[in-house]
Amino acid sequence: MSAPPIVPRFAPRAVLFDLDGTLLDTIGDLAEAANLMLGELRRPLRSQDEIHSFVGKGIPNLVRRCLTENAVATEAEIDAAVEVFRRHYGVVNGASTRIYPGVLETLAALRARSLKLAVVTNKAEAFTLPLLERMGIAPHFDTVVSGDTLPVKKPDPAVLHLACERLGVDAGEALMIGDSANDALAAQGAGMPVLLVTYGYSEGMPVDTIECDGLLSNALQALDHIVTA
Repeated sequence: MSAPPIVPRFAPRAVLFDLDGTLLDTIGDLAEAANLMLGELRRPLRSQDEIHSFVGKGIPNLVRRCLTENAVATEAEIDAAVEVFRRHYGVVNGASTRIYPGVLETLAALRARSLKLAVVTNKAEAFTLPLLERMGIAPHFDTVVSGDTLPVKKPDPAVLHLACERLGVDAGEALMIGDSANDALAAQGAGMPVLLVTYGYSEGMPVDTIECDGLLSNALQALDHIVTA
């Protein structure tokens, strides 16, 4: 009889969370805004599955892929389209977004353990902060680093270092939880362990092919990996 798999355990002082695909299922709003943009620009609409695979590196990348996947667009057209997307997304942001199962219970449990919590996302601040408020989870977090807080985004580890600096912890004292290679690479570059959820977006890449320290099929499983120091 084979032995049960070993669950890696960590004793962080802080936990950093990705947003889209990790805490919140935002694909309905992103797809709605993307297709409103494409319709206004008289471009072919995209399926939700296609748009699902475009999410991960921020709005400019999402818009670029909507316009250029099997099509052609100039840089000027992409820049203009980003502004169209932002206008539509500002209206629908949070309208059909849902909190993933287990997230609220996980955040409450981590708070009860006196851990510091942060969101580190590639979504722009103008959409991140209102979305956290609208979904009622903003009070759980001590700081938020958005996609335009610094000149760089994940997978650059600088955004994780900034979150840790704001929380008053070293990067090695933090744990990252995300859904994609962007999260894994950023965490590894910052020198912190990373857990990836299997239900997120991951830019169309099978999450079990991404190097990480553990996979979560439900947010609550993160608690099995965290011990009190």
